[in-house]
Amino acid sequence: MIENDDDQLITFLKRQLGIYKKIGELSSLCGKPFTFGHPSIESIANRFLNGNIPVIDDAHALIEAHRMVRINRVIQLYNEVHNQMDASNETRKVLTQQVTSGTNSNCWWENPLDQLNPRELYE
Repeated sequence: MIENDDDQLITFLKRQLGIYKKIGELSSLCGKPFTFGHPSIESIANRFLNGNIPVIDDAHALIEAHRMVRINRVIQLYNEVHNQMDASNETRKVLTQQVTSGTNSNCWWENPLDQLNPRELYE
């Protein structure tokens, strides 16, 4: 069972022509005529009434639309992660600079205990 709605729709759209073919076969076997059109009856009628206008396949358009939505979401997530990595790299550079600049000066813990002030002793 496909639980994701987008995946269900895409799977149905990919199998739609085969499903319609089976429905047609079953309806002819049962003796009950059933008509349907793929992609739609209106587009097929317009194709024959207006000449050789190509039929636009709605299934492929929907699949392409879902694909573009997913691609845009992946691009958005990539950009968010990339921005987080840039911020992390900047933070790392600042911290590295602070640590390296701090090694040149004497830190309170490097001084002898008798030279520390009361705050430093408390820390």
